[in-house]
Amino acid sequence: MKMNKALTEGLPMTSRKLWELPACHTRVFFGRRHPYCVVVFVINEGERIRRQLNKMKGLAEQADIIIADGGSTDGSLPMVFLREQGVRTMLIKTGAGRLSAQMRMAFAYALDEGYDGIVTMDGNDKDDPLAVPAFLNALERGYDHIQGSRYIKGGKGVNTPLSRHLAVSCIHAPLISLASGYRYTDTTNGFRAYSRKFLLDERVLPFRNVFAGYELHYYLAIRAARLGFNVCEVPVVRSYPPGGMIPTKISLIRGNAEILKTLFSACLGRFNPRR
Repeated sequence: MKMNKALTEGLPMTSRKLWELPACHTRVFFGRRHPYCVVVFVINEGERIRRQLNKMKGLAEQADIIIADGGSTDGSLPMVFLREQGVRTMLIKTGAGRLSAQMRMAFAYALDEGYDGIVTMDGNDKDDPLAVPAFLNALERGYDHIQGSRYIKGGKGVNTPLSRHLAVSCIHAPLISLASGYRYTDTTNGFRAYSRKFLLDERVLPFRNVFAGYELHYYLAIRAARLGFNVCEVPVVRSYPPGGMIPTKISLIRGNAEILKTLFSACLGRFNPRR
């Protein structure tokens, strides 16, 4: 992954050389047009991501759209389609790791390209992209970690499974809030935004191989508040299908057990940089 030297002013090069990143392929359709980008994480999302990109097409006038693919094999995102939807860049991870590896890949690309902030969302058509301008506005106002929430005024959860609601409200959000010192309400929601300043801070160091699964989501939420960065929540709408299989990559037993283990590790500070 090559850096655009004209856009990386202020990036600490000594640290950049130490970034641990997964191997990836990069396909760029046009140059940077906006100070912010929206990164969409996908892996074999089929028709869901196609529907979502159709909804997001108008957002290309406000922020650059970047796809961070974890190695899809379903052929759902041909390059011609991506161009038609206004996608700026397609990143395809070929190295090891899951979501956090995709995040490191996408964050590194966005920072190398000089973006001032990054909005992230899942590519399974559960998030309403109408909330993206609220994230961009919060970045403009100087917030560094912005969490989307269906549980605050203006937010809405549609067909949220009871098990998910209880897990977030009774376990996940309370633990993250306790560890961070900030009251979060929807901590499993991947609809978020991060400032360049936060991701490049020497006390954060997100570009480490220890972040391979879901660790980075939890770590960044805790670390941002603990280090005194500007943190807030914005209302979002998150919808699940009314029936049938829930779009998720998390297996019922093993996956949820791994999430709990990761959650406790993040809350205990086990991912904090050692100096």
